[in-house]
Amino acid sequence: MPVFEKPPVWPAPRHAFERELTIRFAHCDPAGIVFFPQYFVMLNNLVEDWFTEGLGLPYAHLLGPRRLGLPTVRLSSDFTAPSRMGERVALGLTLERLGAGSITLELGCRCGDEPRMRARQVLVCTSLDSMKAVAIPEDVHLALAAYAARHPPAA
Repeated sequence: MPVFEKPPVWPAPRHAFERELTIRFAHCDPAGIVFFPQYFVMLNNLVEDWFTEGLGLPYAHLLGPRRLGLPTVRLSSDFTAPSRMGERVALGLTLERLGAGSITLELGCRCGDEPRMRARQVLVCTSLDSMKAVAIPEDVHLALAAYAARHPPAA
């Protein structure tokens, strides 16, 4: 019978862009803890807020009039502790890598200093008309580069 190891616990990082969130009934499974796919919904909302508030590029404008998508092409995650209904957690995001047509994000959820989950996500800039990968437009790339210069990832 296989023996499952407890995932390693790491310090809960403070991310360059963070938002607090109350865990709601809709986030939870019958056990009363966050159902893991709900973390991905919460983190996607965080990415949208980051574009709009952190970069000054309204996410709805990118998808709507500009017809630019940022689909996830790679996503990995680790979960170390459950989050329960009523808790206040911090969701965070750090721009880890900026490429010509993609970005890599480090994401996480913590409650105080306790890490709850972390993820690494790669988003690729895509034309919503052709559904093909495209270069990140110059204004978006400049905003991302300026953000990265102000908030470099931790070493």
